[in-house]
Amino acid sequence: MYNAITDIPGIKVGHYSDREAITGCTVILCETGAVAGVDVRGSAPGTRETDLLRPMNLVEKVQAILLSGGSAFGLDAASGVMRYLEERGFGHETSVAKVPIVPAAILFDLRIGSSKIRPGAEEGYKACLAASDREVAEGCVGVGTGATVGKALGIDSATKSGLGTASQEIGDGIIVAALVVVNAFGDVIDPGTGRILAGPRHHQDKEFLSTAELLKQGYNRRNSLPDNTTLGVVATNAGLSKEQVNKLAQMAQDGVARAINPSHTMYDGDTMFALSLGEKMSDVTILGSVAAEIVATVIVRAILQAETVAGVPAVKDMV
Repeated sequence: MYNAITDIPGIKVGHYSDREAITGCTVILCETGAVAGVDVRGSAPGTRETDLLRPMNLVEKVQAILLSGGSAFGLDAASGVMRYLEERGFGHETSVAKVPIVPAAILFDLRIGSSKIRPGAEEGYKACLAASDREVAEGCVGVGTGATVGKALGIDSATKSGLGTASQEIGDGIIVAALVVVNAFGDVIDPGTGRILAGPRHHQDKEFLSTAELLKQGYNRRNSLPDNTTLGVVATNAGLSKEQVNKLAQMAQDGVARAINPSHTMYDGDTMFALSLGEKMSDVTILGSVAAEIVATVIVRAILQAETVAGVPAVKDMV
């Protein structure tokens, strides 16, 4: 066990990181197929192939999930993932070809680093080449390279964030895991105490201001648009139907609300994917409850694992 989403058999994770342009992408490969669902709560999403994951639609399984920086430009990186999978014979079977199914979601990181360099097909392909079923790098890597939080006062007061992952075994060999990148408009809070762990920085005393309180005071938000979004993937080795895996994604979003305040705003594109790889049955209510807990934990990890980049300080450098 690596305490990572790769603890689910059949999942590999690969990062592509550009530390000069400060952007990147992360691929979650499930090459032989995983039943997939999605829940989109934020009102500024950038996505690809999410409608296909609805229970009433045809395709049951996906071969990868792609999370990318670069705003809508970053959706191009999914084409590189498709090329990688096609070359290796993975995809949805049709009468003439195997078509890899690669749902994707993006976050806005154009205000840090270079706004002219974004992940594309080549970068998505490189992320696949780097994929492994072992330990997963966290922090400012892959899609987390340019992630920031607490942007109610603009990027100059933001705090550096990144990517986190964790897993938990809940008995009878069932594992639930998550990988989340945190690029939120709001603050990351301790789910147990409500204490702000990262948010808009108070430049004089190195403490954080409350985004919720700033909003109540009517603070002008125009500098915050549309620079945000928290993206995640939860996965389990339990066997779930398409309806159940969509429910798992829905319940996992509760973890976002526990650890980010405010969450699911008009300025976020919060999107949570869910994957089922396995046959052993389990209660989706239990799985969803655990998934929400893990997502909240992973959001905190994404903050604590981050490092200062491009002058945006990380929490561990502020103490």
